[in-house]
Parts: sequence; C-alpha cells; structure tokens
Amino acid sequence: MTPRDTSCAFVPPYLLAHIASTDAPGAERSRDTLVLDQEFRARREARTPTGPAAPPTAAWTVHSADNTTRLPGRPVRAAGQSESGDVAVDEAAEGIAATLRMFADGLGLASYDDAGAPVSLTVHYGQDYDNAFWDGVQLVFGDGDGKVFERFTKPVDVLTHEFAHAVTEHTAGLVYRGQSGALNESVSDVFAACLKQHLRGETAEEGDWLIGEGLFLPTVRARALRDMAAPGTAYDDPVLGKDPQVGHLDDYVETTEDNGGVHLNSGIPNKAFQLAAVAIGGTTLEGAAPIWLAALRSGDVRPTTDFAGFAAATVAVAGEHADAVRQAWAEVGVGLEVGAEPGRPGPGAPVGGSVVRVTRSGGFAGRTASGEVDLEADDPRASDVRHLVDRLDLASARGGPPMPDMFVYRFEVCGAPPVEVPEQQLTDDLAALARIVLARPDDLA
Repeated sequence: MTPRDTSCAFVPPYLLAHIASTDAPGAERSRDTLVLDQEFRARREARTPTGPAAPPTAAWTVHSADNTTRLPGRPVRAAGQSESGDVAVDEAAEGIAATLRMFADGLGLASYDDAGAPVSLTVHYGQDYDNAFWDGVQLVFGDGDGKVFERFTKPVDVLTHEFAHAVTEHTAGLVYRGQSGALNESVSDVFAACLKQHLRGETAEEGDWLIGEGLFLPTVRARALRDMAAPGTAYDDPVLGKDPQVGHLDDYVETTEDNGGVHLNSGIPNKAFQLAAVAIGGTTLEGAAPIWLAALRSGDVRPTTDFAGFAAATVAVAGEHADAVRQAWAEVGVGLEVGAEPGRPGPGAPVGGSVVRVTRSGGFAGRTASGEVDLEADDPRASDVRHLVDRLDLASARGGPPMPDMFVYRFEVCGAPPVEVPEQQLTDDLAALARIVLARPDDLA
C-alpha cells in the first residue's frame, strides 16, 4: 500500500522564497519561516501541555504554543467553553466549529475520519511564523510576520483548507506529488471555498472563489492567495511577485520543485470545480461539493490518481449533473481517459566540487528557496558549512514521501549525487546546514 501523506501547510514555498529573496519588510520573517519548518521532528518530541485540561470528549481543543515550536502546546479552549479573549484562539475555535458543522450537516461526514475524531489545533506557533499546516495529528497556525502576512487564523478558509487535507488523508490518500498532489491541494481549496460561501449565504455564482482573502496586509497588492475562478490573478506585487498558478492543462508546469508543482497546477482542478459548481447552480454545499466528496470516497480515486482519473470519478458519481461536470473538466483541457502524468524534468546543472547547494520547496504558499555556498570563496558561511559537510553522511539520509504543505529539502554537496529529504526526516546536522545555506551571508554576520 502506498503510504498516505500526513502533513500540510498553507503558504506555498515559492511565495515565501520570493519574499525572502527581497529586501522588503517581512523578508527576514519569511526566511525564518523557511528555516523553522525544519523543526518538524522537534515538534513531535515535546507534546507536554501545561494548561487546563480539555474535556475528555471535546470535539475540538485549541492550544497555544506560546510562540515556541512545541506541540500541541497549552490547552486554552475546547468545545463547549466560552471565549478565551485571545483573538487567534477564538478565531481557530469558531473556525473549526463551523468547519465541523458544515461537514457533518451539509456533507454527512463526522469529523475528518467520519468517526467523530476529536480535532486538535495549535495557534501562536513559532515567532512570526508565516504558515499553517496539518501534521497528521493536528492543525497548526502561525501569527504571520505583521509585514506581509496577517494571522493565519484570520481567514477561516485557511483552517478549512488544512482540515480538508485530513479528510483526503482518510479517504483517497492522494500522494502529495505531481498530479495527485495537485488534486490533494485542490480538494482542500474546494472545501475551503465551500465553507466561505456557506457562511456568507452565497450561491456558487455569487461566490468570489478567493482562497486566503485577508491573509495579506493591506499594503500588499493581493486580493488573496489563490483565485479558483481565475488562476494566476490573485496577486501581483513587488514582494510577492505575480501569481504563477495555471488554469488549463496546456499550461501544466513541469518542475522538480514544490513536489512537482502541486500548488501551481492545483489551479487546473480548482477551475474545473468552479465551472462545475456554477453550471450545477444553487449553493456549492448542495451542488458540486457532495460530488467531489463522493468521488473521494468512491474507491475509484487511488493514491496516485491523475487529473483524468479524478475527472472520471467525479462524472461517475454526478448523476443528473454528469454532463455539467464532464464539460467543466473539458474546459480546462482534461479528458476522462486516464493518461500518463506529465513528466518532471531532471535536476538543474550540477554543482561544482566546492559548492554546497540547498533547495527548499513546499509549504502552504508553494514557494521555493535556494541558496549555495562555495567553500573556496570568501563567504562568512564557508567555515561553518565546511565543518558540517565534513561530518555529514548523506548516503544514510532518510527519504520518504512528501507531506502536504510541508517542506522537502534537496542537498547537493560538492558534486555528490543530490539527495532529497522531507523535513520530518531532517537530522540536526542537515537542519543546521539548510539554515546556514538558505540564509544570506549578512544575516549571519
């Protein structure tokens, strides 16, 4: 059986990396966020809450990490308890309550596993952390840097997006790479948009189809993080760059970064869903969303299903709406015959014998960060990097499947074959090497 992905983050790594590469306000915090996600292993080692215990049968519990990276943190508020007065805690509480109600009452699903599993959430994760993720155990949210990103609990659809990754994990288990990974991302956006429209009382036609609206500070030229109705148009800003999402199979991005472009290519199934929802009419919760959930639970969607296979599964369960769903997929260039997934190109030019390069991709924003140090150059980082390289054993580095919205690191060391390591498998030495190489020299001065 293919291992199921168990972790996800909201901001794509390519967005964080673009911000980090500038001198704009928030760049330093974006670099910090890229590094902080290396500490996934540490998060699992310190699950020692020190606060009021949640009711043993609580449907959900919100914890505070108190700006550390220890999970789950201190219990603050659980289902049935009154507001805490902490804005992020209460936003998370209201968001998860609304999400669970929508899935239960509107879609007939009892929590993410359809067995009423209690949901654990953590806020105030890290220091000015620019991300949110599901780690296979709980939902985790940063406070944002206050320069580019707001609190990640502020837009409720961010929370629903991460919760939906857990739904996918417990249904089809879509592998987080290439087309199946883009479908994994898209499914999360589908249910995020569904909740947003449901809370606003909108029909599919009335919805704005924006994901992460309100996540950016007002000074940033961005309507949201993604636009399901018009992929590639959500933002165009000097710090963020231009939204790189695509919305048609002809424009499919073949890349080794971001787990094969899962955040870039998710715009294709996103657009198909938006077209289907509007064509079916009425509310998304009553129209298109049950079809997508039924496909996930049908058994026809397997961990490595591609766009065409997923399209066929949605048409098969669409009933009277089959023609509308088929036409929606056709408009984004996806036919119903299961085909080979577009290939991913090989790595770029190899590094030289004295160069150490680290590339990090993934994360909710889907951005990629890359850095290199020439051990023979006048670089203040060279001494520390050389010390780490001398004791590294890359041959024994642990690989494994990527996790949704978490990061994957590619290490290229002095001409040796490149090695990819998911962040949850980073050793202390690899984490330190990534931190140094991804930082700019003057950041470590």
